[in-house]
Amino acid sequence: MIQQIEFTLRAYPRGIHLITGEILNKLPQLPEAGIINLLIKHTSAALALNENADPDVRSDLRSIFDRMVPENAPYYLHTDEGPDDMPSHAKSVIVGSTLTLPVTRGRLNLGTWQGIYLCEFRDYGGARSIVATVMS
Repeated sequence: MIQQIEFTLRAYPRGIHLITGEILNKLPQLPEAGIINLLIKHTSAALALNENADPDVRSDLRSIFDRMVPENAPYYLHTDEGPDDMPSHAKSVIVGSTLTLPVTRGRLNLGTWQGIYLCEFRDYGGARSIVATVMS
């Protein structure tokens, strides 16, 4: 059986945001066993799985991404939408737009310290659309 829903996450400021709870609240009842695929329908934000315990991890990740892919690099050609636009596209390619996660006993089967993150790379990215496909 395959279920698919689309929902919108509220707008977040630039940063790495723990959204596991928000995702779970939007999902239908999960099957006893299966897989869920999450797709973010944007090219300037990403989804990631990472540590959910220490908030310093989120801050450090933002710093790492901003250092790896700086704004206003003189070699950027795509600059019409502001200094955060091209770097946000590059960061999105690095992190990725999908997550595929196991479902066991009706719950996401994540590690003890794992959480789902919205990586918002724009200063004002706005609400973000997610497509969730549940396969059982």
